[in-house]
Amino acid sequence: MAMLSPSRRLRRTPFSQGVEAQGVKGYTIYNHMLLPTVFESVEADYRHLKDHVQVWDVSCERQVELRGPDAMRLMQTLTPRDLRGMLPGQCLYVPIVDETGGMLNDPVAVKISDERFWISIADSDLLLWVKGIANAYRFEVIVDEPDISPLAIQGPKSDELAARVFGEDIRTLRFFRYGYFHFEGHDVLIARSGFSKQGGFEIYVEGTDLGMPIWDALFEAGKDLNVRAGCPNGIERVEGGLLSYGNDMNRDNTPHECGLGRFCNTQTAMGCVGRDALLRVAKDGPIRQIRPIAIKDRIAPCDRAWSIMDRDRKIGQITSAAWSPDFDCTVAIGMVRMTHWDPGTELRIETQEGPVTGIVQEQFWI
Repeated sequence: MAMLSPSRRLRRTPFSQGVEAQGVKGYTIYNHMLLPTVFESVEADYRHLKDHVQVWDVSCERQVELRGPDAMRLMQTLTPRDLRGMLPGQCLYVPIVDETGGMLNDPVAVKISDERFWISIADSDLLLWVKGIANAYRFEVIVDEPDISPLAIQGPKSDELAARVFGEDIRTLRFFRYGYFHFEGHDVLIARSGFSKQGGFEIYVEGTDLGMPIWDALFEAGKDLNVRAGCPNGIERVEGGLLSYGNDMNRDNTPHECGLGRFCNTQTAMGCVGRDALLRVAKDGPIRQIRPIAIKDRIAPCDRAWSIMDRDRKIGQITSAAWSPDFDCTVAIGMVRMTHWDPGTELRIETQEGPVTGIVQEQFWI
């Protein structure tokens, strides 16, 4: 396999030293940064994530900060989700769309105050779009990327590990809420969130000085919990229906096609740049949509989409797939035309190993 050549364009993180010491075996590039992809093996990492607790370097979830009197107006311009009821201390999943209603990113918005937001982004250069919108509308707001690097704690033992390092009060933190917790003389923003269905937290580490001290404290406190370094796991992600921007969706897809219509309040989200386009989509409904699909055969993962065919006509594609040890099948995410998306529908899927049969599921597995 070809080597990844380091350069200043590929930024290291405050936790890179710890990641390397834990024996990382693979990386991908995400927001121009290194994101670990495997430690022991994908299946071994999956089993450990479901049974124990992991610490993830997800510094690649860069923050776009909106700061100023028009921060709220700009935030609402970016998304069809109605944010008028959002309070400081709250996090919300917010589809970000362009003027056609196409998905540009699917981040978590963190409201620090009425005049300050962080947008914790997926893998796209959202900062440039937000700067453009702010300038086009002449909003009184500063848009930049603060020096904040998220560190995630994920897995069923996350509460115990977090409480040992940050105090017992963290156990009472509600889902998609954040609080400030004390660590070595610093108040650290921690949210109950993360890119897995196993539960946990994301620590928003400001600057670099606290990076390794927090990392080391978590590993010291979690020795008897079998804590390990980990990363977003491809098997667990697909089982839980957690979409990956750039894999399962892009700017050619609307939130409704991605099954994210519940996060759109298009009628009331006044000012959203894609509102008119999404109103038409909401009225007529999408003609294709993401569905969970089960394949009984064990198929090796691939780096390209698998076509879903009806005779000689393409009616969709599989965008992510992985063998699931727990469900004894290949679990998959697919974008399927409305004629074939009902649960129970059999699909012919063209893989690199030949055609296989998939079955549309009622819901994702976890």
